[in-house]
Amino acid sequence: MSAAPGPAALTAAWTDRFGDEITTEETFGGLAVGVPSEHWLPALTFARDDLDCVFFDWLTGVDELDEGFAVVVHVYSPARRHHLLVRTRVPREDPVLPTATGVYRGAAWHERETFEMFGVVFEGHPHLVPLLLPEGFEGNPLRKDFVLAARVAKPWPGAKEPGESGHGAPSRRRVRPPGVPDDWGPHA
Repeated sequence: MSAAPGPAALTAAWTDRFGDEITTEETFGGLAVGVPSEHWLPALTFARDDLDCVFFDWLTGVDELDEGFAVVVHVYSPARRHHLLVRTRVPREDPVLPTATGVYRGAAWHERETFEMFGVVFEGHPHLVPLLLPEGFEGNPLRKDFVLAARVAKPWPGAKEPGESGHGAPSRRRVRPPGVPDDWGPHA
């Protein structure tokens, strides 16, 4: 087994292949590489074929509000013992990326979850359908603009605020949970 290449060697490999179109950052135990969305599949293929990152660990999304959505993949090289985070960003208005299932078959489940939770569409995915939420669910619950209104729709169980226990403690003004509009809920 060969020794793990250091972050400097990995950075040099990425820069040689993609030039200044990418960004790199050392992370604990590896390297994070930012690529433009048009280089998404070539970057993942490069990680697999040239850097021996044949182990696909996970793929997820991150809502970065006005900046759009980051899509992040963690891969690992068992032979060279190094980790890589490959990330890209898609715009909030049109969150579309090509599917990574042709590069890493294990990406299929993760892309379905990211599609359902964030609304990122993976073009060419073999079966991009809801995975976790009940049929008919509307919205993408991991987007930061998604209203988490359960506490408004029904009282939260247990005493969380002074006065909610009914034991004579003074009551405070009820405040809506963050992100819930004033005109939403049964008492609007």
